[in-house]
Amino acid sequence: MNEANNRDSEFLGYEYKELSVEQSRVSMYLDGYKNFGWIADDNFDLPKAGSVATLHLKRNRKIMNKMELTRLQRNFEACMNEIETLERSKTANARIASLTAGVLGTAFMAGATFAAVASPPIIWLCILLAVPGFSGWIAPYFLYKKLVQKRTAKVVPLIEAIYDEIYDLCLKGSALL
Repeated sequence: MNEANNRDSEFLGYEYKELSVEQSRVSMYLDGYKNFGWIADDNFDLPKAGSVATLHLKRNRKIMNKMELTRLQRNFEACMNEIETLERSKTANARIASLTAGVLGTAFMAGATFAAVASPPIIWLCILLAVPGFSGWIAPYFLYKKLVQKRTAKVVPLIEAIYDEIYDLCLKGSALL
C-alpha cells in the first residue's frame, strides 16, 4: 500500500502546447518559454531542416502562479509577433517600390519598342522612351538597397526595445517559478 501511495505522489500531470516558429527563432522561443514553466517535450525531436519548426512543449498542470505566468507568456508572444512584423517591414515597402520602378521601366521599354517598329520608325521617340526604360530596370536594385537601409535604421531601435521588454518579461516569469 505504501508503494502505491508513493507512485501516486510522483505523478505529474502536464499541459501541452504546440507552436510553429521560424527555424531561426527556435532557440529564442525555447529560452523564453522556459521562463514561464514550459519545457521541450522529450518525446519529440526538433526538426533540423526547413524554414518552420514545430515546437512541442509541456509544463506541470499544478504550477504555482499559473495565471500570472500565462499573462506574462501572452505578452512574450505578442512581443515576438511584433518583432516578426517589424523584421518583415524592413523589406516590404522597398520591395513594392522596386517592383513598381521595374514595371514602369518595362512600360517605357515597351513604348520604345513600339516606336522603333512603327511604320515609319520614330527613332527620336524610341530613344526618349528607352532612357527612362533602362533607368527603370537599373534603379530598382539601388532603390531597394536604399529603402531597406533607411527602414532598418528606423526599425532596429524598436526591435531592441522589444528585446528589452522580452528580457523583463522572462525575468518576471523566472522569478515566479
